[in-house]
Amino acid sequence: MALLGAAPRVVNVGLDLFALTLAALDVPAVHVDWRPPAGGDPRLAALLARLDARRAAIDRANATALERLTSGAPFLVDCRPAREALELPERTVLHSGPPLPWERVSEPVRAAILGAIRYEGWAANDDAARELVERGAVRLEPCHHHATAGPMAGVVTPSMPVFVVENRAHGTRGHATINEGLGKVLRYGANDDSVLARLNWIATEAGPLLGAGLRALGGIDLRALMAQALRMADEMHQRNLAATALLTRAMMPGIAQVGGRHHAVARLAEFLAGNDQFFLNLAMAAGKSMVDPAGGVAGSTLVTVMARNGTDFGIRVSGCGERWFTAPVNMPQGLYFPGFGPDDANPDMGDSAIVETIGLGAFAMVAAPAVARFLGAGGTAEAAAMTAEMREICAGEHPHFRIPALDDRGSPVGVDARLVVETSITPAINTGIASRRAGVGQIGAGVVRAPLGCFTAALEALGAE
Repeated sequence: MALLGAAPRVVNVGLDLFALTLAALDVPAVHVDWRPPAGGDPRLAALLARLDARRAAIDRANATALERLTSGAPFLVDCRPAREALELPERTVLHSGPPLPWERVSEPVRAAILGAIRYEGWAANDDAARELVERGAVRLEPCHHHATAGPMAGVVTPSMPVFVVENRAHGTRGHATINEGLGKVLRYGANDDSVLARLNWIATEAGPLLGAGLRALGGIDLRALMAQALRMADEMHQRNLAATALLTRAMMPGIAQVGGRHHAVARLAEFLAGNDQFFLNLAMAAGKSMVDPAGGVAGSTLVTVMARNGTDFGIRVSGCGERWFTAPVNMPQGLYFPGFGPDDANPDMGDSAIVETIGLGAFAMVAAPAVARFLGAGGTAEAAAMTAEMREICAGEHPHFRIPALDDRGSPVGVDARLVVETSITPAINTGIASRRAGVGQIGAGVVRAPLGCFTAALEALGAE
């Protein structure tokens, strides 16, 4: 009788329709967002159950991999041509994402590769460059196979300067090219004479000057710089304004020391001042140096690489070493520049998802709510929700990348393939949007989701072992 005389207390489990209806009638209700494991797929549920029998061993392996990832100490130490830094063979072009045969390469990536071949002087025009690739006289390989992370198309050739980032905690290195800036740039598939002229200036003046300045400084602590930039509202993928400013301040004493009197320092300073995204490539190189020590831990289900090439999305999982697991890449969702829309966009591309792999980018969206609004992901509440959602699929929190808006709680880090499959929550990635047509360049920015198929394939491989 006492129960019948009291106000109703409602707990709604699963579908939110009933909770929403009660809320519209001002009836209090607690909603529990429960879903059947693996989306109710019996095959995947059985796979998760098999892995659960080894839970203790997997958790220990994941703890080892996560500690290696989060204890990384990346220092920017040099900038030198890829043929020296990577020992990159001649007639080799690196691209982003997992391995990709030429016949499946999307138009913007294809245009970037052809432009890079012309930049190197291996061919006089695109037709001649294409013929070199088709007969195997130029080799295409993923950046990740050479300790490198490439933005968007990801193109790296032997004479291109690359930053060298040394993980002083584990002895690994990561590399990335110098960010070209915005507009018509090679990484988005533009390859006209103005693009090649900028690349030549980077190779002949900016790169050598940056390298000499960094060597004079003895290295810059990127982990400390990135942690500070996160507190200044950068998430290090779409917003790098604070990180670029901090980096410029750290580099300029060394650059001024070696710069000479031929206005090279002034030209480089002007380039840095006009390129708010300059630090992105450094974040990627740092990320590469940080994730590699986490690979190869037997039994670990933590993701060490997420990358896409405009055709496929690929991941690597620690317990499976250097093996790729791929699925068709998704289309980004976001905001487009005037005159462009979804029909103009290419499927997502680039190795920059390494930023999310180390707990930044979309995983730290709440630290940069202005970016969330720009990407079409809403404002502060939506940004906080995205970070909270990513926490559901991560093994831990980053001890150094802390978010003021969350009372200094660490950003979620260590994507666990088990949790992705169990919850059907796939990693979110902040991204630029490239035109599907060669030569146009960037047409917007947004968020893309990793395809679930990569993670189920990885778990099947781990389950088979």
